[in-house]
Amino acid sequence: MNWIQLQIKATALNAELISDVLMALGSEAITLFDAKNQPILEPGPGETPLWDEAWVSALFPEDTDIEILLEQLRVFLFDKNLEYRLVPLQEKNWTREWLEHFKPLQFGKKLWVTPEEYLPVIEDKNAVVVLLDPGLAFGTGTHPTTALCLEWLERTILPGQTVIDYGCGSGILGITALKLGATMVYAIDNDPQALTATIENAKRNQISESQLITLMPEQFESLQADVLIANILANPLIALATRFATLVKTHGQIALSGILIEQMEKVLNTYHDFFELAEPKIQEEWVLLSGTKK
Repeated sequence: MNWIQLQIKATALNAELISDVLMALGSEAITLFDAKNQPILEPGPGETPLWDEAWVSALFPEDTDIEILLEQLRVFLFDKNLEYRLVPLQEKNWTREWLEHFKPLQFGKKLWVTPEEYLPVIEDKNAVVVLLDPGLAFGTGTHPTTALCLEWLERTILPGQTVIDYGCGSGILGITALKLGATMVYAIDNDPQALTATIENAKRNQISESQLITLMPEQFESLQADVLIANILANPLIALATRFATLVKTHGQIALSGILIEQMEKVLNTYHDFFELAEPKIQEEWVLLSGTKK
């Protein structure tokens, strides 16, 4: 079956309403995306930020009578001047399409991240391989911040360590830590979908629930880990500095990423009181800061 996307121009005030109406009118899926290149940074607890102007994209079968649908939408929204556009889509296996762009990636000397389909490509018998589901594509190693973190883990993790992966996303960093010899990982994220993705990818890598524990931040009780890694953004890293300091053992290791070059000094200054910080690692416009607990 072929499909058509009906994209409706929206604002932060009416995007949710438009989405609900389109779903009520039979849309198979709804996606929102930025209409004017406005960045949205890490939300605070309980916040769901949205762009000032957005496109609400609704997926319908290609034989849908779009003119009738638009008339119904105008009635529901009391708006005769909707800005819209139509985008035809051919039927594809989107997972396979994604695989065309995600090949096995190597980090450091021995660490590889790959979809299971490409496992035979990796010929090194000593390789440490992390299998990742293309359907859970946030946190794959392709972004510079994730790559910086993976390379750091490959250099740093020692057998038997306890690790906190704060802002776990797909679980790629925590799973990698376990594959490299860590004994226990606590994967923390405020997005339930991230925790679900982490659990599924852990199963894919034959990691037991007793080795990798997923939690929302409010569920996480204090402990002192050997390693804490957080690939989030500068502002939440700054806000969490004191909390992170209490979660790392004396002489334990920390790695922080999701930091733009122009934000580096502010994060450095915030963590300097708690950690002896190493030379920053930079890839493209992104920075990884790491250090040892004082």
